[in-house]
Amino acid sequence: MSTILYSCGSNDRGELTGVSTKAKWYAEKPLGMVLIPEGAVSVEVKDPIDNSVKVQTKSVSAFYMDETEITNRQYKQFIEWVKDSVVRSKLAEQAEIAELLSDNPNPSKNRRGIYRYAYLKKKESKKRKLSVYDQYMYENYYFLDDLEEAKELNWNVPIIWNPQSFPDVDYVEVMDSLYLRKEQTEKGIRRFDPSKLNYRYKTRDDQKKTIEKVLNIYPDTAVWVKDFTDSRNEPMRKNYFSHPAFLDYPVVGVTWEQAIAFCNWRTRYKNQFLEESTKSKRFNIAPFRLPTEAEWELAAKGGKDVTVKYSWGTNSLVTDKGCFLANFKPKEGNYTEDRGLYTVLAKHYAPNDYGLYNMSGNVAEWTSSSYNLVKDVNVSSVNPFKNDKSTSSKITKGGSWKDVDYFLEIGSRDFENKDTPRSYIGFRTVRDYIKN
Repeated sequence: MSTILYSCGSNDRGELTGVSTKAKWYAEKPLGMVLIPEGAVSVEVKDPIDNSVKVQTKSVSAFYMDETEITNRQYKQFIEWVKDSVVRSKLAEQAEIAELLSDNPNPSKNRRGIYRYAYLKKKESKKRKLSVYDQYMYENYYFLDDLEEAKELNWNVPIIWNPQSFPDVDYVEVMDSLYLRKEQTEKGIRRFDPSKLNYRYKTRDDQKKTIEKVLNIYPDTAVWVKDFTDSRNEPMRKNYFSHPAFLDYPVVGVTWEQAIAFCNWRTRYKNQFLEESTKSKRFNIAPFRLPTEAEWELAAKGGKDVTVKYSWGTNSLVTDKGCFLANFKPKEGNYTEDRGLYTVLAKHYAPNDYGLYNMSGNVAEWTSSSYNLVKDVNVSSVNPFKNDKSTSSKITKGGSWKDVDYFLEIGSRDFENKDTPRSYIGFRTVRDYIKN
């Protein structure tokens, strides 16, 4: 017995024409990033059996990379978003409690005081009429990232930050729980408690299972003192992340895990904007992430085919006029000869041929690659990446303001525990490039 299957209304005349789609894709260069074309990097690897050194060439796909290390100004945007989310979540929780304790049968009806920040009702949460499918997805999945699952925060009501304008006692109670008192701060100024700045997000483990992470994302400002115990670095501890003079300097004191959380937020922030601003079918952007070691080296080369030591394209540390080309430790005990005692502005020195600033010097940069004593001879020749779960050490690249010139070389590498913040380690992000 045979069955004949056919459909009506097809215009393909029985030919293989492929499926049709209305969706179109246009690659958009992210703000503040540059496109790194696909290319190859040559690296020296040590054979673990006979200890011989071999040169291997690895091919890397095109990607976008931040033109500078992530600055204090940019990282503060992340902090302000988390701060806003935490406050709104606490206000919504308090509004829910106040409503349960109220003698009024429907106290939130008029939306006054703390009730203005209550979780949105279903009919308020979406302006447009939902399809049956959208309604199901909304009720089951859409807002699981909020501190109260499946409840949507009200982002339309502005937060009142001035204590003299707090609307009621419930509002005061919430804000009091989130702020340090004057006597608890060094400068005697009431400020938001950094320990409350916890970012909640979802990721996947090695078994591809979804797991939830909660991470405090405030930089460790004490690294300036802890990294150099016999130095007077108190002014840097007090001012580097808080004073406006340092806004456009690279953020430091950030762990590898905090850098990963920043990447997650940056992806989420962009996709949320696209979802709210686009009615037509769209694609989520490729996620922001940390570069692999190979990607970092390809970008640092700046398109140079010849083997050069440094990211500016030469083997010399100085210009023809004798000016240093990066912020590092040029002489024993002398950090100032390059005119940078600590970090310098993210755009202080000239960029390389790709338009990337400070790929060598200023601050070392986290990569996504795990550290081993020697570069792994067995990694793939295409987009090599090693994520070794047996070690918590991550590769850092580029050297920093406190390092000698060896660590500024493109092929050099250092490492740090992923949970250890340093005053000389920052990061920049990358994103996969999908062609038009």
